[in-house]
Amino acid sequence: MASRAGVAGDAQENVMNAVTLNDNHLDKIISAPETVVLPERAPARRTPYFQTARGKNLIELVTTFFKRAIPPILGMLLFIALWAVIANTNKSIPGPMETWLSAVELFSDPFYDKGPNDKGIGWNILNSLYRVGLGFGAAALIGIPLGFLIGRFEFLSRMTSPIISILRPVSPLAWLPIGLLVLQKAEPASIWVIFISSIWPMVLNTAAGVQRIPQDYMNVARVLNLSEFKVFTKILFPAVLPYVLTGVRLSIGVAWLVIVAAEMLTGGVGIGFWVWDEWNNLNVAHIIIAIFVVGIVGLLLEQGLMLLARRFNYE
Repeated sequence: MASRAGVAGDAQENVMNAVTLNDNHLDKIISAPETVVLPERAPARRTPYFQTARGKNLIELVTTFFKRAIPPILGMLLFIALWAVIANTNKSIPGPMETWLSAVELFSDPFYDKGPNDKGIGWNILNSLYRVGLGFGAAALIGIPLGFLIGRFEFLSRMTSPIISILRPVSPLAWLPIGLLVLQKAEPASIWVIFISSIWPMVLNTAAGVQRIPQDYMNVARVLNLSEFKVFTKILFPAVLPYVLTGVRLSIGVAWLVIVAAEMLTGGVGIGFWVWDEWNNLNVAHIIIAIFVVGIVGLLLEQGLMLLARRFNYE
């Protein structure tokens, strides 16, 4: 019993010594905190905004905008500045601001109707587009099939080549007296001029497209014993469609160009006659406005057909 009591006493004494040592060590740490070195945390680095994916996309968008928008804007500013200089030199030509104010007044009521010889510019544009649509549509209905036939059959191509070569360079207005003589009216005569002027690009481009089709395609059609209708629908038309649309795009530009001159000579409601009427009234500002209107409408027509051509471009 005595030995057990001694062992227990020794164990208790060892525990007390350990606690005392730990307390002393804790006191040293508290009394000397400078001896404890804690690891320093590195400051967090933020990625600059323009190095992120969103920032890079923004930079690319701004750069693309400046590359595409700045040159046209500078060109228009240079054009307006040159126009202003000419207007200041020659007082008979209205300047940009005077023309702008006149255009605002003109387009504030574009569809007024005060009789057959006094209509708004909107009616004149619509009537010109109507004539262009009729003449251009007739040219497409005849010119595109004729181009397919000329490109498909070499005999027909050789037969029509001298006729096209002679008639194509003729000035559009040279056809107007023939139209007045045969049709006896100004309206169909102007449509005739549009027709005969816009048919050639469609004929020539369509024929060129047919002639550029690889001969292997036609050999396969011959081996398969395809009919001419199937050759046209399965081979010719899909391959030639981009050429056809190119001819159509060129023809619409020619048609819109010709209508102004034809209407100046034939009269009636239309943008060409409106320009001539404003010249008789010595309203030069309206003539300049008409020039811009003709250019903008022609550009819209051509761009619309270009979008259509890209839609059917299989290359």
